[in-house]
Amino acid sequence: MRYQISGRQIDIGAALQSHVKDELNDVVEKYAERPTEAVVIFSRSGHEYACETTVHLSTGLTAQARAHATEIYASFDGCREKMEKQLRRYKRRLKDHHRDRSQPVELAEASSYILAANGDAVDSEPESLQPIIIAEMETAIQSLSVGEAVMQMELKGEPLLVFRNEKTGGINVVHRRDDGNVGWIDP
Repeated sequence: MRYQISGRQIDIGAALQSHVKDELNDVVEKYAERPTEAVVIFSRSGHEYACETTVHLSTGLTAQARAHATEIYASFDGCREKMEKQLRRYKRRLKDHHRDRSQPVELAEASSYILAANGDAVDSEPESLQPIIIAEMETAIQSLSVGEAVMQMELKGEPLLVFRNEKTGGINVVHRRDDGNVGWIDP
């Protein structure tokens, strides 16, 4: 597994890096079969340290956790516990439904745009119907089954997920509805 451990405007020592690698490796190998990458970012806000951890698995799932504490080691320990809880909850589902996946999830490239919000009043007419593009980025669209897509959306804590359906090859969307259920759009 590849580790990327860094700090935002703080120095991360070798002792903290080795602690993070050892502890995270134990958790990930216990609950995930084929981890590929772990990104750990430490930052400081006032008197608190924050730790953000993202672990990418070959099944296409991405587990994310964040924790705050007054000490940097305690912030990582809290983050590790949240990550362990997430991976433990999803281990049975992944093991039962996706045991026969031998290859990593395929990714397709797509463009992602951020459009400027209209700061004018609701009643006023825009000058043109062309929105202002603030940023353009590359985004990876995963090739997943519908069940995997729902689990990925829940792991990320996102309101929706765009994915390529493995069975049909078409672009699909799963989303969290206002009533708490999950919606699936299959055009």
